[in-house]
Amino acid sequence: MEKMTMTDSTIAFIGLGLIGGSIARAIRKTRPDIRIMAYMRSRSRLEQARKEGIVDVILDGIDENLRECDLIFLCTPVEYNAGYLSAIRPYLKQGALITDVGSTKSGIHEEIRRQGLEYCFVGGHPMAGSEKTGYENSTDHLLENAYYIVTPPEGKNSSRPQDLSSNAERIVAVAKTIGAIPLVLDYREHDKVVAAISHLPHLVASSLVNLIKDHDTADGTMKQVAAGGFKDITRIASSSPEMWEQICMTNVDPISDILEAYIASLNKVLEEIKEHKGQDIYRLFETSRDYRNSITDKAKGSVEPSYEFTVDVSDEVGAISTISVILAAKGISIKNIGINNNRERGEGALKIAFYDEASMEAAWQRLDKYKYEMFRM
Repeated sequence: MEKMTMTDSTIAFIGLGLIGGSIARAIRKTRPDIRIMAYMRSRSRLEQARKEGIVDVILDGIDENLRECDLIFLCTPVEYNAGYLSAIRPYLKQGALITDVGSTKSGIHEEIRRQGLEYCFVGGHPMAGSEKTGYENSTDHLLENAYYIVTPPEGKNSSRPQDLSSNAERIVAVAKTIGAIPLVLDYREHDKVVAAISHLPHLVASSLVNLIKDHDTADGTMKQVAAGGFKDITRIASSSPEMWEQICMTNVDPISDILEAYIASLNKVLEEIKEHKGQDIYRLFETSRDYRNSITDKAKGSVEPSYEFTVDVSDEVGAISTISVILAAKGISIKNIGINNNRERGEGALKIAFYDEASMEAAWQRLDKYKYEMFRM
């Protein structure tokens, strides 16, 4: 995709949480000339954003100040974004554009069509997140190399700038300005895609954890040995229940379709297991391995990646503190460190988790110099 430059000079954020705050920070970093306004219920966080130089104008509500804006971001929970459209509409100047960052798109696009606002709206979904929420956890690099889905109301799929409307080009330009990877999709296709690669995995992980909980032994043996691979593959089950209930309830039909297909595939596996069809089970593992290995590691996806590796160490006094000192000496922050009790996949005995990829890579290089044997997760 050809390079596009942001031309909008005044931007407002309705909601300034993790995603809105990260977009605002990234814009401030790359385009300090752009004027940023923001409104949210938490005044203290807006004051913090202004003190940090991220926000220029604190809005008391949806008011006359919005007449100055070229671009307005809706960054509230999905079910609330559509409700702001009627309030914003009277304050739109000619040429102003509304966009959102919701993780499902059909609902707001249907509301846009109902209100006749197709001329001034383009949907957006920055596919990145964090275990932590709120403006205080936003960063100027959260969306770097993350896919930023752009959903024009006309439903056109294209990665070529010459095929996009001028409004869609403006959101593509935002994505490129903050270091994200823009991808233009029909909003209905978007909802099918995220149902499969984001919403279904969260449902599967949560239901699998509950399955083990319900079938655990009286003394909790399953829970005790779940610290290895099981905990890794179900990590996303620790996500916010409130947020994921809201997401699932705004994408019911696509989730239902893919969930039915998944249940059918599990029933097929069940039949093959019962009938001792070893070759079919082999092909299951082979094809899934090959397809997974073909998925790129260069871009962030919808599920937050984990930045961790394991280290082969002996159970000796001071082993953990030695590694901690080695990393601390270079200013490398550790998110979590502890013994990996379940090493069924051949990992090391010590698992170390980091806050970001840069810290993880710096730690790997540092420990490699000390001849530690390490294993990627």
